[in-house]
Amino acid sequence: MDNKYKSVPVLPSEITPKSLYLSRRDFIKAAGLAAGSALLAACAPQVTATPSASAPQANGQTDELGDPVNTFEDITNYNNYYEFTTDKQGVAPMSQKFASSPWTVEVGGLVNNPKTYGIEDLLKKFTQGERIYRLRCVEAWSMVIPWTGFTLASLLKEVEPTSDAKFVRFETVYRPDEMPGQKSGFYPWPYQEGLRLDEAMNDLTLLATGLYGEPMPNPNGAPIRLVVPWKYGFKSIKSIVKIELVAEQPATFWNDLAPDEYGFYSNVNPARSHPRWSQTTERRIGEFSRRATLPFNGYGEQVAHLYDGMDLMVEY
Repeated sequence: MDNKYKSVPVLPSEITPKSLYLSRRDFIKAAGLAAGSALLAACAPQVTATPSASAPQANGQTDELGDPVNTFEDITNYNNYYEFTTDKQGVAPMSQKFASSPWTVEVGGLVNNPKTYGIEDLLKKFTQGERIYRLRCVEAWSMVIPWTGFTLASLLKEVEPTSDAKFVRFETVYRPDEMPGQKSGFYPWPYQEGLRLDEAMNDLTLLATGLYGEPMPNPNGAPIRLVVPWKYGFKSIKSIVKIELVAEQPATFWNDLAPDEYGFYSNVNPARSHPRWSQTTERRIGEFSRRATLPFNGYGEQVAHLYDGMDLMVEY
């Protein structure tokens, strides 16, 4: 891969305080950091997604390819979140009353130190960093999003996976009274996803707790979600309540429903078409033209080695 796709991990010294987030350039100058300090590259208390004059602004921020971040309105008002509705623009209004506090995340399975964390514990214990990642959805649309969160690896290291642990399984909250889409008997609720352990331990894999320097909005997966930027967006499970280390490849929501369309790995691969549409191009939300889809969503230098020897046309 070309070096222009290389991501640089965010160091603690580079993390922008929330109060200064919207004036990041002034912060960098005041802190005496060198010009060009890099963000890590890359494709949710409760806030609403209603656009307003006080919505956070991008202030010129871009990803490592120079693409500008999407607006707060874009990011919070066009979402796949079938727990609420299949209408992407209907998720924001349907999710406004979802209660994201109090919240706990159970971490267990094949680990030496199983724990249950309150969301406040996670926010205090693990260093919250800022990362700009591209999110590429299987329907061939994409966004550039400024996430706040911490690496999944930091959490897994604390619970200490055993030598038998090979995969990580994730589960979304099940609340059909608040999430009307979960009343549909067609889907195998609750939503579940999975990663191979080495994918989960990769430095790009993020547990996101916010975006634009604010707590994660309900339409985007409040209060905590997974972000795996080299995979299609449905792998980045929202509103997580359980993380489990397991020995065998876990069942996953979309792979169970349509295995010929949604593989377990689901790496962004322009060479492998979805059965109903091409994946060679994508449309960035807010733009009219289309752009070429990048292998691994542009993060090949960091993750391609994870799949050495695999046929990604078959193990998709």
